[in-house]
Amino acid sequence: MRFDLWRSIRLLAACFLLTLCATGILAQSHVVSPTDIHKELVNAAQTRQQNLQKVKNLFSSDETRKAMEAAKISPERVDAAVSTLSDDELARLASRADKLDKDFAAGRLSDRDLLIVLLGIAALVLIIVAVR
Repeated sequence: MRFDLWRSIRLLAACFLLTLCATGILAQSHVVSPTDIHKELVNAAQTRQQNLQKVKNLFSSDETRKAMEAAKISPERVDAAVSTLSDDELARLASRADKLDKDFAAGRLSDRDLLIVLLGIAALVLIIVAVR
């Protein structure tokens, strides 16, 4: 068996080129485009802003503010605490706020019931933030 230098060099060059092509193809299939990343970030920010607005609207009425003050819960602390909630916690609270609005609009909750629930939610928000 004879050692052929040129044949070995060609085989080595072919393996090298194959490796370069394969890694280039694999790298391209796993790369997420900057446009897709930007869209996801914008969607997440918009969703968070919508959820934040829903929750803040829940605590914005004069009756709710008066009830929180009567229960010695600072409305300003609740507003500040809502802003520090995680995206998941905020989404859960926003879905509950939607349900409360729908129940109240449908007449399933009286003003008194709504205020009691809102005070409970305000206390829950403060507890969540305090535990962190």
